[in-house]
Amino acid sequence: MSLIPALGLMARNNRYANAELHGVVAKLGAVWSAPGVSFFPSIRLTLEHIHAVDLYYLDALEEGGRGRAVFDPEPTFEDPPSLAAAQEAADMRLIAFCDNLTEPDLARRVVTDRGERGRVEERIDALLLHLMLHDVHHRGQAHAMLAGTPVAPPQLDDFFLEFGRTEPARSALAL
Repeated sequence: MSLIPALGLMARNNRYANAELHGVVAKLGAVWSAPGVSFFPSIRLTLEHIHAVDLYYLDALEEGGRGRAVFDPEPTFEDPPSLAAAQEAADMRLIAFCDNLTEPDLARRVVTDRGERGRVEERIDALLLHLMLHDVHHRGQAHAMLAGTPVAPPQLDDFFLEFGRTEPARSALAL
């Protein structure tokens, strides 16, 4: 069984969950930067981290050669809509990358720049699975922080199920 179709679906799920989360965050106003309790001290910083790490791994996957330079300067955003637009662009790059994978690509190694630890080659399949889990992990943190705001956190885990699936999920599946 090929991992390629699953990676394409996971990339679409990633896009869907990010869109749902950013849609709710857009209703927060200045609260998105308010201090919170999590790995990153605000919803804003958590979502900016997701975006920055997505750019880092996309650069490695696409063999762009920028490495850790994608963090210099680390992307910051003044308002939720500008971050949402940048995240959507990154998500669409990830979907396109997954849609163009071939079986030999899965085992191919690409370079990740690990700073002082040097350059580390990683398999594309492992890097993609790691990226998807990284984003789920930090979206969960933002989701938990939303529970302490006036805006209810969105449902993020119904993408693959008919039950509870919203229109954006149906559209994402059709990409």
